[in-house]
Amino acid sequence: MISVGDALGRILSAAKPLGSQSVSLAEALGRVLSEPVVARCTQPPDDLSAMDGYAVRAADVAAAPLELRLIGEAPAGAPFAGIVKAGQALRIFTGGAVPDGADTIVIQEHTIAGAEGRVRIERAAAEGRHIRRKGFDFKAGETVLEAGGRLGSRQIALAAAANVPELTVGRRPVVAILATGSELAAPGSKLAPGHIANSNTPLLAAMVTRRGGVAKDLGTIGDDSQELKAALEGLEGADMLVTIGGASVGDHDLVQETLSEIGLTVDFWKIAMRPGKPLIFGDFGGIPMIGLPGNPVSAAVCTIVYLLPALDRMQGASRLGVEEVTARLQGDLPENGPRQAYLRAGYATGSDGVPEATPMPVQDSSALKSLSEAGALIVRPPGAPALVAGDLVPVLPLEGL
Repeated sequence: MISVGDALGRILSAAKPLGSQSVSLAEALGRVLSEPVVARCTQPPDDLSAMDGYAVRAADVAAAPLELRLIGEAPAGAPFAGIVKAGQALRIFTGGAVPDGADTIVIQEHTIAGAEGRVRIERAAAEGRHIRRKGFDFKAGETVLEAGGRLGSRQIALAAAANVPELTVGRRPVVAILATGSELAAPGSKLAPGHIANSNTPLLAAMVTRRGGVAKDLGTIGDDSQELKAALEGLEGADMLVTIGGASVGDHDLVQETLSEIGLTVDFWKIAMRPGKPLIFGDFGGIPMIGLPGNPVSAAVCTIVYLLPALDRMQGASRLGVEEVTARLQGDLPENGPRQAYLRAGYATGSDGVPEATPMPVQDSSALKSLSEAGALIVRPPGAPALVAGDLVPVLPLEGL
């Protein structure tokens, strides 16, 4: 068996970036930037009012109350062409350009209508109040998004504000998923004796999709070498092959033996981890191949630890996989054995703002309900000592996976 770190390093070495493409903002969600985004405009483009009110000279409103003469208005998108002079005020709306001569805004709530063509200022205002200065957010030519970052809604909004309509992003990895096991049936079907619904393919497809990849379902096959070989005819166009099940040592675990007959070069098999020990990794026809164990939790943990970082690398992401954080343990844990363990845990923020992890009572590798309820995985290194409530532990948060 090899260590988790060694296994991850070998997988990442084989996960080569796939190149880039240009996409519209509407297609950019979840993609990884291949090139930085440089602003094509200045934001704000002018000094703008942050409130509805009146643009005036601070010198005129250093004391209040007083009346000023109205000379016009400036709604957003329609700048006033004149100059605000002594004794004058310009009606202005949120987003309106502050005119020459004016250097502060008196908000509407601090005014009342005066005589015709005039406004009464009820409170004094200092220079610069309620003005968004030109370029305070960003300036034309400034890099607003760095390459390697994954695009969420906020980053897409920033690119749009910078007047950039298309983004250069990493190509989506196409991941071919093949589930094996004669006991597996399609979700929703009538389950024959000894059969279970296949949860692994939906699990893997969802995780791949959420991570920016494209899931290509090669189907679900029985424990049969010929079926396995036939299913692989749909592999064309894939950047990675992921099989589920058949990775262990039982009489019906045929993945490694069968694939080795038709071109699989095995890099390693078996990792010192729990759950997920019987994982196969190698090269199949020039693309990386990961053979996941069939137990659903084992498949999920291996996907989080190995497949997601590989997908990030293939898309050119600067941050790989789920970021490990520290949490305060809620409950005791015994000394860990020789394999790195990943324990399902409840996850919440304590009253002092420190994350808290509560080990879940059910840790069986087939128990999906506890996985669905978990908020994090507690990481226990090989030979880790016993811990008590209040100790700090490394965890992998599961939010968004």
